Amino acid sequence: MRVFCLAVFFAVLCLRVAAYTAADAADPSYLGTWKIAGAAVAPWSTPQRKPDAGERARLMGKTVVFKSMAIAGPQPFACQGPHYKLSDYTADLLFQGAFDEMRRQDKAVDPDKIAAGLGFTGKVIRTLETGCEFDFHFVNATTAQVGLNDYVYTLKKQ
Repeated sequence: MRVFCLAVFFAVLCLRVAAYTAADAADPSYLGTWKIAGAAVAPWSTPQRKPDAGERARLMGKTVVFKSMAIAGPQPFACQGPHYKLSDYTADLLFQGAFDEMRRQDKAVDPDKIAAGLGFTGKVIRTLETGCEFDFHFVNATTAQVGLNDYVYTLKKQ
């Protein structure tokens, strides 16, 4: 009887985890076409590392399409076989921890204030982890941001 109860427990646990993961990954809100509508020099950029204006010009106005099995768009955003996961990040985790790194170098830096300056509100920021090179951070349901080479690119849902 004890073995049976353990088997049922693990089966239910596995089903719950699978359902949660499938529901999270199947959230259709991020699927579709997003246009790169803006770019700003990233807060972590320094005068010693001048952002590449040519790359910015090449990416502006282009679209990134989140499909279930691929991300289509200009390099370096294109990706085959993404593994989508929606997560809740705090400001210090945004842009691969860039704001936290800034704070470690200067204790006066406040990641929440920097994030607010980019349009993020609240303590929790919904983030699409792609399993590719980039994570996309949602300002709201129709606006996302991604960091690349000392720029923060703003994408708008089409």
